[in-house]
Amino acid sequence: MASDKPTTSDKPTVLIVGAGLGGLMLGALLEKANIPYAIFERTAVVKPLGSALMIGAAIIPIMEQLGCVDEFLALGKATPEVTVGKDGQGALYTVSTRPQFEYTGYYNYIVARPFFYDMMLRQVSKDKLHFNKRVLTISQEEERVTIQTNDNCVYEGDILVGADGAYSAVRKRMYDALKQEGKLPKSDQEELPFKSTCLVGQTQPMDFADFPEFNKDQVAFYNTMAADQPYTWVIFATAQSTIAWMVIHHLDKESSKAAEEQRFRESENSQWGSHAAMEMCDETRDFPLPIGTKKMTMGDLYDLTPVDMISKVMLEEKVFQTWYSGRIGLLGDACHKLNPSGAQGAVSAMHDAIALANLIYALPPRSHASDIEKMFSEYQTERLVHVTESFNNSKAISKVMERGLVGTIALFIRTHFPSWLMKIMIRRQILNRPQAGFLETIPLKGSVPAIVSPSTEKARAVYEQRTATPI
Repeated sequence: MASDKPTTSDKPTVLIVGAGLGGLMLGALLEKANIPYAIFERTAVVKPLGSALMIGAAIIPIMEQLGCVDEFLALGKATPEVTVGKDGQGALYTVSTRPQFEYTGYYNYIVARPFFYDMMLRQVSKDKLHFNKRVLTISQEEERVTIQTNDNCVYEGDILVGADGAYSAVRKRMYDALKQEGKLPKSDQEELPFKSTCLVGQTQPMDFADFPEFNKDQVAFYNTMAADQPYTWVIFATAQSTIAWMVIHHLDKESSKAAEEQRFRESENSQWGSHAAMEMCDETRDFPLPIGTKKMTMGDLYDLTPVDMISKVMLEEKVFQTWYSGRIGLLGDACHKLNPSGAQGAVSAMHDAIALANLIYALPPRSHASDIEKMFSEYQTERLVHVTESFNNSKAISKVMERGLVGTIALFIRTHFPSWLMKIMIRRQILNRPQAGFLETIPLKGSVPAIVSPSTEKARAVYEQRTATPI
């Protein structure tokens, strides 16, 4: 474990492993706070696979603080409602997000993931972003934390943040050390489970003449369930005139990456990679689209999608108990993986980054290891309650798409869900709208105030103290 010696400068140096949205958000905020940092990404370039993101009041104020809100709004398209239907039965119900605008002053926006990622990439300094840097070893010695990468480079810092995804190398190495010490809970030693796989992609820009539903300033979002097969497919438009889509395969039983890899070794049939994605495309080509002037299928969208924009992924679900150890902490999918049904995965990762940036900013000058471990404890305490709620909400929403009795009951309840109760749920979901306490406060909009964010308040108090004019 790290010793309790103080940092060698007033501000800690932060090493961030992983250049996903959570890592970039943390880097962007540390950039604004003038706190030294470096981001290490194992790939040569991050390819933001997937279709699109839904981002609203929980994140837009941070875009305003970072000074990129106009760019964000130009990239996105407001989404006032989501229509859920069933193959052969048409629309079953519509979820209106208009109450969110009333409560917060913001709509939800659909934004193509690659464009949003590129926007966030521009918020960090190029000289602080290092690609082709796969972390091999991590050690906490004396007053620093040290990482060694695959090119035999060694980097030292005061804080290490693992923002490197569901199969985090930082988490693995941190957990290995804790397990040797007998300090790792049993549940954290178990594999990441999943009950669904997902095919995702995004078409090339196209003429929406055949899709008048998409020729609007506000985007339509359609979710269709198969009548007699374990599949659900979703389509929606982006501001760049593309159609983002995903097809979810609901599995009969829970699995894990390790189990799938074992099946691959035994059967010589890989479940992942480009070949598997194309196989799933072939299996689902005939699924009908719920909109359009012609009888079109998912296959028509596949044909309009560049092959390198199609991928097959696992939809893991788990909230880990252990988020930090000494000077090392985890962020985003590395410590909580949510079902995408609730559209909260990326938002939760970015909220982690906001809380961490606030607490790192509020650290005392020349912090000791004990200060940093206390900071991580405050971070997990604040975020765990919100992450757990998002995790449970996402699981509940995903039940509607399940097959069998559970899915039938969940769908019936959701179809007959009263609008007044939905407004109460939306009101609850929009309460957490944190900001960076060390940046200019964005006045809240809408009729419902946000809950108090302890990390924001702590950073703001420190900021006001540091910037106070001496009498």
